[in-house]
Amino acid sequence: MAKIGSTKANARIFVSHLAGKAVFDQDGDQVGRVRDVIVQLPLEAHERPRVLGLVAEVTGKRRIFLPITRVTAIENGQVISSGLINMRRFQQRPNETLVLAELLDRRVRLLSRDEGKDEVQVKDVAIEQTGPGDWEVVKVFVQYPGKGLRRRGESVIVDWESLSGFGAPEPGQQEAAALLATFDQMRPADVARAVHELNPRRRSEVIAALDDERLADVLEELPEGDQLEILARLEVERAADVLEEMDPDDAADLLGDLPAEEAERLLELMEPDEAAPVRRLLSYSDDVAGGLMTSEPIILPPDATVAEALARIRTPELSPALASQVYVCRAPLETPTGRYLGTVHFQRLLREPPSTLVSAAVDTGIEALRAEQPLHEVTSFMATYNLVAAAVVDQAGHLLGAITVDDVLDHVLPADWRHRELHHEDSEEVQP
Repeated sequence: MAKIGSTKANARIFVSHLAGKAVFDQDGDQVGRVRDVIVQLPLEAHERPRVLGLVAEVTGKRRIFLPITRVTAIENGQVISSGLINMRRFQQRPNETLVLAELLDRRVRLLSRDEGKDEVQVKDVAIEQTGPGDWEVVKVFVQYPGKGLRRRGESVIVDWESLSGFGAPEPGQQEAAALLATFDQMRPADVARAVHELNPRRRSEVIAALDDERLADVLEELPEGDQLEILARLEVERAADVLEEMDPDDAADLLGDLPAEEAERLLELMEPDEAAPVRRLLSYSDDVAGGLMTSEPIILPPDATVAEALARIRTPELSPALASQVYVCRAPLETPTGRYLGTVHFQRLLREPPSTLVSAAVDTGIEALRAEQPLHEVTSFMATYNLVAAAVVDQAGHLLGAITVDDVLDHVLPADWRHRELHHEDSEEVQP
């Protein structure tokens, strides 16, 4: 069988070799061990299952979900992940299959060119990297039944496409799975339009099958009425998990539309470090700078280098507006920060040598917005200086967050602009 190697294209790993391997975060600290691999079985026989992520066991026997897109390396018996690891408890979705728990030891049919169909037993499954963050099942290690005095039959490694009998989803699940496969290649705004058009039954199936991160992205693009309806359909624990995945400003906007008692219940179920910035944003009116900002811009100390800044703005999860500049502050670097020193625009970063300190490239010519400034002053400020993002500070000069142009547009456009967009005559209708 293949040995665990680096995650270069075409690297192949048998899942049984991953079981029990240590998982490390980007700082080199061990956070847990691999317990299973999650895949999505295809609807068509000729397609291969996609790997969605890993199930990792952390302290206290708690099992969490690690998206495969966060896995940067699998080498030397270790799994390395990037970004923050979400410690919420793993909950299997209807469209997910656990390789070790559900596929191994399953009896399936091997499609043989000469002998028709032969029953075999699955002993292992090999996954292969097909691109950055993309893995799929390619090979299956199977065993024939023993014959005569032999207790064990012959073992062979075959292509996934050579087997049948892994099972197909029920009709309703199959239709939902087909929609999910389509949604996988779409932008969140386009998925939101499609979800908006679904009938209630199909919408419930799709919502149940979407992972929390994807559902959070979609919720941010839906009209207020749809957001509240979907949140009400979720179990309260999952609703809190989805809110944790949303940008803090979007989560605050959604919670602000709920009764105070219900919003507080959800905040208490969220992880404290995820709930804290949302609580701060809820303390501001939604028509002032403090209520418009996001509390998670890119913040760097003055002794960080241009190379470090460029690495941060390349993070795929960042919106283009947030990636347009970094904010230089004294410690602490979590909002509210130490003293705000200024902003470095990404164009300036591109012009400086990688070893240059960001403090040498700070733009101090534009003052930051104050948290209490009203919306009309914010829009005028950003238009005057041709900004796509702007810093927001408190009276003591501590950075509280940043306002991006999309935050401003959300409040400048008519209140029902998302609803109008979803009903635009040119919108493609998704049939339930």
